[in-house]
Amino acid sequence: MTTSTTARTVLFDETGGPEVLRVHDLRLPAPGPGEVQLKVEALGLNRAEALLRSGAYYYPPTLPGSRNGYEAAGVVEAVGGGVTDLAPGDPVLVAADFHLSTHGVYADRVVLPETVVVRRPAAVHPVTAAAAWLTYSTAYGALQVVAGMRPGDHVLITGASSGVGTAAIQVVRRAGAVPIATTRTEVKRQRLLDLGAAHVVVTDGEKDVAKESRRLTSGRGVEIVLDAIGGPGFQELGGAVAPGGTLVSYGWLDLRPTVLPMNWPLTVHGYANLAAFPTPEDRRRAAGYLFSGLADGSLRPEIAEVFDGLDRMPEAHRLMESNTHTGKIVVRP
Repeated sequence: MTTSTTARTVLFDETGGPEVLRVHDLRLPAPGPGEVQLKVEALGLNRAEALLRSGAYYYPPTLPGSRNGYEAAGVVEAVGGGVTDLAPGDPVLVAADFHLSTHGVYADRVVLPETVVVRRPAAVHPVTAAAAWLTYSTAYGALQVVAGMRPGDHVLITGASSGVGTAAIQVVRRAGAVPIATTRTEVKRQRLLDLGAAHVVVTDGEKDVAKESRRLTSGRGVEIVLDAIGGPGFQELGGAVAPGGTLVSYGWLDLRPTVLPMNWPLTVHGYANLAAFPTPEDRRRAAGYLFSGLADGSLRPEIAEVFDGLDRMPEAHRLMESNTHTGKIVVRP
């Protein structure tokens, strides 16, 4: 019979800076029907978690004692009644689809619904797995499932040094399409080229992304824009799009209202993983795409830095908010 145990868990009692994140020892109940208990080996950080912590996410945290964290890799330790697809010892990752305050995974052990847990190949290292799900499922879902990317398409990726941005470069390449990356400063240009970007537009220097995108596509414009930023600048991205093209907005780095472009015909989507992969079967298909790409080497998560210890979570959040890194930040409990 499975009994309760103790889990070191990162919580916050008020919104604010990274310093509000503190480690607590919590009683972890045994998994109930349809639940699994995981020993967490690595955590992947995401912008949404910094927004939740600061009170700027699209829903507020449940205070005091809010959990946080979407993305983890680990091993199944115990299963509740009715769980038949997973067993103790299985290596897994968390296919994030839950309320952060309730099920956030910043901990060394967690209990989660089995529907948000996906078995991972044993050959996929926990750090790689923790850095992979949200970035690649977002890029794949937005570009392939929603925008219908085809070989030969030109794809403009804003905020390309982010975890999703670096993943999107590889997803575009894997589809036989052409990635055009944007970044704010010259510092990250070469790294984005090394990661596979065909072209890099430095927005603090070249500024006019639409004009540069058209120059790079012989005046036609790009077929798809994948935008992490939003805000008033979203309107200007319409000028980069070919007639009948698609803009996909998946992030809100600019918290000002997003303004739609008016140069029709074009299609605009607001993207969320839950809409692209609403069922466990959809998530299994996304996992199939991810794991095949990791196996053949076409998908290789860019790891910015790995922090050891939950007590370093505030430091990891500070790095995430500094915007000086490229790729994903990972914390090992």
